Amino acid sequence: MTIIASVWWWLAKPVTLARAPVDADAKLECISYAPFRDNQSPRDPDLEVSAEQIREDLVLVAGISRCVRTYSVDNGLDKVPEMASQTGLKVLLGIWIGNNRVKNAKLIDTAVALSHKYPDTVAALVVGNEVLLHGDMTPSDLRELLLTVKARVNVPVTYADTWEYWLRYRDIQDAVDFVTIHVLPYWDNIPTRAEDAAAKVAAIHKQVAAAFPGKEVLIGETGWPSMGRMREGALPSRINQARVISEIRDVAKRDHFRVNLIEAFDASWKRYWEGTVGGYWGLFLADHKTLKFPPGVPISNYPQWKRLMGSGIVLAILIFAAAWFGQRGMPWKSKLSSWIPVSVSATAAGVLLGVAFEKMMFESYGFGGWLRWGALLVASAAAPILCANALMSGRALPAFLELMGPRGSRTQSFPTLILGIVQMVIVVITTGAALGSVFDPRWQDLPFASVTMAAVPLLTLAWLNRRTGARPIAETSFAAIFAFSAAYIIFIEGIQNWQALWTSAAYMLLALSLYGVRSKEGIVQAKPAGS
Repeated sequence: MTIIASVWWWLAKPVTLARAPVDADAKLECISYAPFRDNQSPRDPDLEVSAEQIREDLVLVAGISRCVRTYSVDNGLDKVPEMASQTGLKVLLGIWIGNNRVKNAKLIDTAVALSHKYPDTVAALVVGNEVLLHGDMTPSDLRELLLTVKARVNVPVTYADTWEYWLRYRDIQDAVDFVTIHVLPYWDNIPTRAEDAAAKVAAIHKQVAAAFPGKEVLIGETGWPSMGRMREGALPSRINQARVISEIRDVAKRDHFRVNLIEAFDASWKRYWEGTVGGYWGLFLADHKTLKFPPGVPISNYPQWKRLMGSGIVLAILIFAAAWFGQRGMPWKSKLSSWIPVSVSATAAGVLLGVAFEKMMFESYGFGGWLRWGALLVASAAAPILCANALMSGRALPAFLELMGPRGSRTQSFPTLILGIVQMVIVVITTGAALGSVFDPRWQDLPFASVTMAAVPLLTLAWLNRRTGARPIAETSFAAIFAFSAAYIIFIEGIQNWQALWTSAAYMLLALSLYGVRSKEGIVQAKPAGS
């Protein structure tokens, strides 16, 4: 229990930054804003966000920023300039340009009208967002469109894209009043660590500014996610998000350039395109109420750590209790050494339960996601309890045939049946996650905590309470999948990604546990090892 408490104290240790990421006395230059809450999404063409909802958001944003950047004027976003004028915010008004010329013209007409109606609020028009990156328009067509809009308004006009695409298509600079670049160190082709992110932003700004002399270069998007999978050494976390924002603000002030942070609110709807990490770039939570980093409050990656630690201690106690009940009534007396694997499983589960629960809460998306990760968490928490009981009572890890095979081969033991079902749930869900990391790694979360909770007790049971029968084909096949996935994940993720290394190790433990399973016809050891 001491180990569990000590690890959680270390994990949750708060930090106080030299400069707070959010400071009412030194507001942000600008921040990206989208009004969508709950199940709202710009994918819904019929959605019309209310003026009241936008007003509520902008009142909050006005407390931390002087400006908002929007990306379109449909779905109710045409109300932003009016609401911003009432809260004292400036607006970088975005126009979402695509390959539909009719829709483009309609949105441009709306934005041009708003720029004339609210000249003291609309600071600039951002015509198009990453159009060249997505291949929605050719550079020449985009340049022509920018010049057309520029001729119709009295405010500056710009275009926003990743910094690499600005350097690739420099000819459009004559069609804009200033250059707007996106610099997202987390999403770099070679991801940048949080510790180096601010320096990377400053270096890129300097490089682009040298390429466009005489033009202001605005950092139109930069920031860091608070939750999601690692990319090489780039780790999303609350502390890292706060650190990156704070340090970017410092270098922007030092080098005299403007920055628009992404973004005001966590955006669950972005997870449809970007996976878990896409939903956690905001300074406010997705409830559009709670500020992540209140001024003067130390920042912790696990603000609810005491509850998470407490649940882990309870689970560890249940594991020891299950082991004690398992050895009652047995014809042997357990030696002290037989409790070592139980202690290892209890400690691992006690530490990791809270981590796995946090990951489930943030990574589950949609009904299928909640079912998938929720079932894995429940099964992974049950596994060390059931395995501890089986280990001390001399039962082996069951083969899948004992659950699904011919009637004569199925187990008649209820505890064995429950353990087999739990094992099957873990293997099926984890197989999906492992293959996802092989075939679609960019968006796949890495379930290192839940899988480790399950793999450790399954491994100890498989190899300490062994049968002598044949090795089943199904378990061997799954073991091969996990072993291959583990090696491939390390290959594609790199050794800097400790989440990937840990997940691969957990997959290998699971592979070894399945490789140790023997058919029911084999003979189980008369008593558990160490008894």
